Amino acid sequence: MLVEIGDKIVSTQIFEEKFVCDLNACKGQCCIDGDAGAPLTFEEVSILEEDLEKIKPFMRQEGIDVVDKQGVFYMDEENVPVTSLVNGAECVFVYFDEQGITKCAVEQAHKEGFTDFKKPISCHLYPIRVRKFNEFEAINYDRWKICEPACACGSKLDVKVYKFLKEPIIRAFGDEFFHELEIVDAELKNSSKQ
Repeated sequence: MLVEIGDKIVSTQIFEEKFVCDLNACKGQCCIDGDAGAPLTFEEVSILEEDLEKIKPFMRQEGIDVVDKQGVFYMDEENVPVTSLVNGAECVFVYFDEQGITKCAVEQAHKEGFTDFKKPISCHLYPIRVRKFNEFEAINYDRWKICEPACACGSKLDVKVYKFLKEPIIRAFGDEFFHELEIVDAELKNSSKQ
């Protein structure tokens, strides 16, 4: 089912499905699997290019080599800019902590105060995917097998997708939009009781 909020068409799955990342279980697989790099906006490409030297100290040498050779992004099959990949697999900004968990060099540079840019909004919003059309934006829940531990964790903790993603939703669309989501969620709950 879909609901309309302003110029956005929202899948009700973000209210129905439960989700909390469980990095100990999945090891951050979403940053190293997939058919392309992480979707970027052209504004994000500019920021990554501008802040690259501040991010490089947190990157693996393999990622630095790719970025030095071909840049921080490439255009995917849908003609969308996406992060460059190491060996056609993991994002160039990936590094691994002591437990073998995938981490983001951009996010680490942000945490340590080297850049104001937290990470690409598509990464921050995942498992929500946003597609822009001429008249509206579509906000959908992306189900992926590697996120089954996150679904299990979300179910156990009883956390809906949109609530888990409160911070990135507000970052992307603003406080008022998140408040609208809360209203829709309450209305859906009430209608299911009737």
